[in-house]
Amino acid sequence: MNKLDILYEDNHLLVVVKPCNVLSQGDNTHDKDMLTMVKEYIKEKYHKPGNVYIGLVHRLDRPVGGLMVFAKTSKAASRLSEQVRNHTFKKTYLAITSKVIEKKTDTWCDYLLKEENGNSIISDQEHGKFAKLSYEVLDSNDKNSLVKVNLETGRHHQIRVQFASHGYPLCGDQRYGVQDRSQIALFAYRIEFIHPTTKEVLIFEKLPVQKGWWTHFTLSKIVNKN
Repeated sequence: MNKLDILYEDNHLLVVVKPCNVLSQGDNTHDKDMLTMVKEYIKEKYHKPGNVYIGLVHRLDRPVGGLMVFAKTSKAASRLSEQVRNHTFKKTYLAITSKVIEKKTDTWCDYLLKEENGNSIISDQEHGKFAKLSYEVLDSNDKNSLVKVNLETGRHHQIRVQFASHGYPLCGDQRYGVQDRSQIALFAYRIEFIHPTTKEVLIFEKLPVQKGWWTHFTLSKIVNKN
């Protein structure tokens, strides 16, 4: 069984850290995926026979690491999924752009269209789906900016496409930026949601490991300061 980085677990849900380049859910590549790994963990830990129910509440793109929530019951899955739909499930990302962003804060509203090749593009209101995010520049060097991104809608490749289309592709983004074979500098570092049964507001944070593009900034000091 693959070892999971579990931040929280109770009878209703788990909060885990998805490593970079691991699928959220299985596909035709048959590579390891988080949903299967969580099921295997539950099956082994609690000695459950047969199939194990785990609800996939939301996804992260394969190259992107960060926090994910999985539901242990169908009721929890339904209630958490409803929060995702009505935007009370809040997701915040850290990203590093390949150009310095001069405007320190902004909100971008676009319409995104998913193409048959799996890419998304900026489209119009008639053909695309509404996509909204806001960002704050936390720090910059002479080439890059470290930004905190609040994702207000969850469209396919949304952060990556919107930043690229506004002239600031993310470092290491092989689809929408420079194909330099480096790891994408995008990480889902904070989630906030309401517990499906206790109604308590839960907040979890996890900074990316300081390697690759992340070594350009002292994350713990910068993020905690903001």
